[in-house]
Amino acid sequence: MCGINGIIYHTKQDDLKVQTALTEMNDLIVHRGPDDSGTCITPTPFGSIGMAMRRLSIIDLHTGQQPMCSDNALIGIVFNGEIYNYRTLKSELESEGLIFKTNSDTEVILKLYETKGAKAFSKLDGMFAFSLFDKSINKVYLARDFFGEKPLYYSQQDSKFIWGSELKSIINNLNFKPEIDKTGLNLFLRLTYIPAPFTIYENIKKLEPNQLLTYCLESHSFKISSIFDTPAIETQKIGFDEAKTEVKNKVNASVESRSIADVPLGTFLSGGVDSSVVSLCLANQSDAKIDTFSIGFEKKSYDETDKSRTVAKLINSNHHEFIINESDIKKNIDDVLLNFDEPFADSSALPTYLVSQKTKSQVKVALTGDGGDEVFGGYNKYYIGKLNSNYTKIVPQYLHQGVSKFSSHLLKRKDDNRGIKYKLNKLLNAIDYNSNFYWDIIALGFNETDIATLLPEKSQQSNLFEYYKSKSGISKPKSINDFRTIDRHLSLEGDMLVKVDRTSMLNSLECRAPFLNRDLYNYVSNLPENYLINKWSKKHILKAAFQEQFPKGFLDISKQGFGVPVGDWLREGLKPQLVKMIDQKFLDNQHIFESNQIITLVKNHLSGKEDNTFKVWPFFCFQKWYLNTYLNL
Repeated sequence: MCGINGIIYHTKQDDLKVQTALTEMNDLIVHRGPDDSGTCITPTPFGSIGMAMRRLSIIDLHTGQQPMCSDNALIGIVFNGEIYNYRTLKSELESEGLIFKTNSDTEVILKLYETKGAKAFSKLDGMFAFSLFDKSINKVYLARDFFGEKPLYYSQQDSKFIWGSELKSIINNLNFKPEIDKTGLNLFLRLTYIPAPFTIYENIKKLEPNQLLTYCLESHSFKISSIFDTPAIETQKIGFDEAKTEVKNKVNASVESRSIADVPLGTFLSGGVDSSVVSLCLANQSDAKIDTFSIGFEKKSYDETDKSRTVAKLINSNHHEFIINESDIKKNIDDVLLNFDEPFADSSALPTYLVSQKTKSQVKVALTGDGGDEVFGGYNKYYIGKLNSNYTKIVPQYLHQGVSKFSSHLLKRKDDNRGIKYKLNKLLNAIDYNSNFYWDIIALGFNETDIATLLPEKSQQSNLFEYYKSKSGISKPKSINDFRTIDRHLSLEGDMLVKVDRTSMLNSLECRAPFLNRDLYNYVSNLPENYLINKWSKKHILKAAFQEQFPKGFLDISKQGFGVPVGDWLREGLKPQLVKMIDQKFLDNQHIFESNQIITLVKNHLSGKEDNTFKVWPFFCFQKWYLNTYLNL
């Protein structure tokens, strides 16, 4: 696990200038790799290229230094991530006569390319972001894994091309302040995060998952292609018991492959289905007790440590439980939010940061349950998506509108209490009689009507999701596989994986997600839908595959997730900051929001007239970024 950076100057530069730029980029991401660092600089007939990395040593601690070069010094690579099948690939290459100098997965990628070319990247099973320079053909390759577990940003400027694991390295290398990107701004306000390929900045992009960027030094241009083929979905005629056994085998195999490390390893154990299954599998495969980690909250309505204790006792783990209070979270808000380098409003990033911080004190790698919902259909929104289709066939639209209007007053909340009123209101608001219903479900921030009054007309973006409809090939989602595909392109890459990567790497902790396995994902995609959601049971086949190893009914207990009461905090400890953010003069000078609209929205929340948590918190996160990062560029 590391962080990488790179730069291509369109004209030949002094080595010292290139080295200075790389060192500055590297210094900004020390948290991603505190164990080691390295740079390499290569002059070419078409300019100068430099690559750099920070290393968190996990595999091959003594001989895995980077950048790594081929024997003839024509190919160099910097790599962030883990290749879980590197031992198999290495054996195959050794059988062909290749000789390795290290035991690292980085050298496997290098020799795989050296002998088979860029098309061989499709053999990689892992999480990765890397850049590889082939001097013999004057090309640079940037690659990102299938799900987008590891980040990679890039920017083509007039005189150079820059890339890096985090935005801060690229921004620091510019000699001007980039403009705020209109699409990025609108996506953030709608979704509460910004998915690839967009960022909050104009002309700075995220490389999308499963993409290979090929940069030609001769023309200083690039093209983007896919690394892995996406097979067509064909529902298999397979019995439930047979499929259940296969799911169990594949999950176990994935946990085993993702537990390879030369350093101490443990699991995040929240007590939910996904983390419990991963912890169980690892415990069953280990000769010694495994370490499990969970956090609890002093506020009992948010605390679920009883579930994690049950699993820890069941698998006989060395369980580490940390109880935190609201002050523990609030005092880290600036560190966490600003490390994303752009607006990011998933409040669960705060407890994720704390559990990563506590876990790092004991181990260097943690397996997580991330991806289980996206792979096995575990979200309520998937169930709502299916319900929407049936509901709209039975209930006339005019009748629903009347019920919804009446219920909006009846179910109005004045505090950040996510109980029955919150859930019923969310369900009713999600019902949609046109093709946008699932796109509306995933939009957790402001709705289209809100944005029409919140932003000046020149800043509004029409057809906001058109790119993703085209990318996924799904404009009118109907099936669970449609929902899963959309989530893979947007919320998994843009929210879940960003949250885990930045908060864990800020603590120099590597997180691995066994459910994010391409073979497992593709297999589940071809199962009958009722194997995923059966009546009221979500993740049906995953629960069935492991239910005999847990107490009866345990896997069916609902879990609320890493919720934190940010709506209440905005009325309390964060109120002074929030009030400054809606100062009339400041908003008018900012030229981003329609000041009267946002002031009314925030004041209604602060007074308790209505609960606007899911709008005010994104606004707060945006202003936090704007005041502390953008104004200081």
